[in-house]
Amino acid sequence: MAGSKNDKRQLMSRLLLGFVVLVLAGGMLLYLVPQGPGSITGEGSSEVVAKVGDLSVTVADVNQQLAQIEQRSQVPKQLEGYYAQQILKQLIFQKELEYEAKRLNITVSDQERAARIRQFIPTAYNGDTFVGMDRYAQEVQQRTQLSVPVFEDLVRQALVEEKFRKYITDGISAGPAELQQEFVYRNEKVKLDYALAKPEDLEARINPSDSDVKAAYEKNKAAYNLPEKRVVRYALVDINQIRQNVQVSDDALKAEYQKNSQSYAVPNRVHAQHILLMTVSKTDAEVAEIKTKAEDILKQAKKGGKFEDLATKYSEDPISKTKGGDLGWLVQGQTVPEFEKAAFSLDKGAISALVKTQYGFHIIKVVEKEPARTKPFEEVRDSLRGPFAVNEADRQASDVADKLAATLRQSNKISIDDLAKQFHLTVSDTRPVATTDPLLELGNSTEVKEAIFRMKQGELSQPIHTDRGYVVLSLKEVLPAHQGSLEEIRDRVTAELKQQKASEQARAKTEELAKRAKSGEKFDVVAKSLGLDPKTSDPIARDGSIPSVGSGKSLSAAFLMKVGDVSDPQNLGVNWLVYRLAEKQEPVQADFDKQKKSLADSVLQTKRGIAFEAFRISLDNRLKAEGKLTTMPDKLKSFGTVPDGNS
Repeated sequence: MAGSKNDKRQLMSRLLLGFVVLVLAGGMLLYLVPQGPGSITGEGSSEVVAKVGDLSVTVADVNQQLAQIEQRSQVPKQLEGYYAQQILKQLIFQKELEYEAKRLNITVSDQERAARIRQFIPTAYNGDTFVGMDRYAQEVQQRTQLSVPVFEDLVRQALVEEKFRKYITDGISAGPAELQQEFVYRNEKVKLDYALAKPEDLEARINPSDSDVKAAYEKNKAAYNLPEKRVVRYALVDINQIRQNVQVSDDALKAEYQKNSQSYAVPNRVHAQHILLMTVSKTDAEVAEIKTKAEDILKQAKKGGKFEDLATKYSEDPISKTKGGDLGWLVQGQTVPEFEKAAFSLDKGAISALVKTQYGFHIIKVVEKEPARTKPFEEVRDSLRGPFAVNEADRQASDVADKLAATLRQSNKISIDDLAKQFHLTVSDTRPVATTDPLLELGNSTEVKEAIFRMKQGELSQPIHTDRGYVVLSLKEVLPAHQGSLEEIRDRVTAELKQQKASEQARAKTEELAKRAKSGEKFDVVAKSLGLDPKTSDPIARDGSIPSVGSGKSLSAAFLMKVGDVSDPQNLGVNWLVYRLAEKQEPVQADFDKQKKSLADSVLQTKRGIAFEAFRISLDNRLKAEGKLTTMPDKLKSFGTVPDGNS
């Protein structure tokens, strides 16, 4: 568990404090990728959730960081609390560093910050000349979706942390013994004879008797409580049915086309491929070498080399290189001026000379060109028909829902069947559903589910919009929570009993295999006699794995065994494993010098990480003891429980 916590801690640390570095990495291709709306400013309470000296962290700060993460990747609802806790912890640490930096007089000069910004936003300068605040603010917004003050403060925070890391870890070194230990850890390999017992393979052959099922039920009766369930009768304004009946005339489509004719204008555009060799942050000497390499690649392309293959092999654009350098269609104003000028001046099939931009050297090939034009009605008619029918059906369904709502406001005592008859709606009953059950027949709507468990019998709901249309609900029956009888939950008890017996059988088989193999019987012969499938792995290192079995780390005990030794049964999730060490491959000492730099980097990174984490914990504990750090976890209830400083 400790390793898991450390992994999570390091992940969140890299995600948040390393944000500016991610901005740089992601920004390399922003001359090709259009950006979305501006920075999320974050909404939320300004209530203080933590204080470090006179510095505060608010609920809004946590919410803003969470919103920025959710911009880049979906955060599952059930994990929002965990993310919020980790964000809070990181924000507290930022404030702790600020506090400590002030105490120790550690500062970031304007020159240091400007130098770092220049690395991240090279377009902020034209040579040595600053492009001006307006252009700079635009570049920051496009690349980071942040305002200039927020971006520059992130840069400053990153530099402050770097100074602390340097101060704390500069004296750390990696000794010869540590390098040798890491070398052995990386390069030692084992080859295993193994057999895997899978309970799922055994379940089908297990048929518990009625007496076994009854005994299992009686033993765990208290665990078989069934929640309250409800049945509702509902009238549905079925939007799919309406769509099928919508008639769309050409005249209506022409009117729609003319109303939005500007949206069918196609600008000048080119379908381009490119090969990019990066020069960002390179020295003049390195740029010269990169140019020579680019010229050689250009010669290959001009002599008939397949452009897709050259892009895949040489391009440093991580997105397009996997597609043979294909950038898709580009319109004017989408790329930097040098790239645009070259791409739009080429004929179809032509390859450019080297094109230099602030990102590096490009070789561009135009696959197709299309001049500016407005698509005629005949070309877009079919594409208009579907959306028009959907919009018309939505309008008709909304009109019916409005009339339903007006009728229900006049009287809520009308029966749902009479209401459905009046508006020609389909009426059906749901199956009994609990609060945690999906309700697929009504579009699995959260609003519908909430209404069902709020309603009283005799009431009709207002129309509720779902994926299927609009629905009016009437509570038909309430099935109270109760302890499930054996007949109600027999299938569940039987399935759990089969799983339990299958797991017991799997464990018993591996115990028998281990016992007999350790006593001298042949591993594969015993495995087959027990109905298991013996296999032999390829040699694996600790960072390798046996497919469908486990990682080298989960099999770490094998690296401490002698050839011929047999393991005890090992539980890997639901499966059980026994293995015999068939072969051990010692590292080839001659490879040590080849790996020495990588080994030293790895050992130093690990030791520095441990040292900095120890500093973080020590700083946290000291500030708490001095009364300089206080947290108010109750203020973060909407995100989950706030962890303490040592979690």
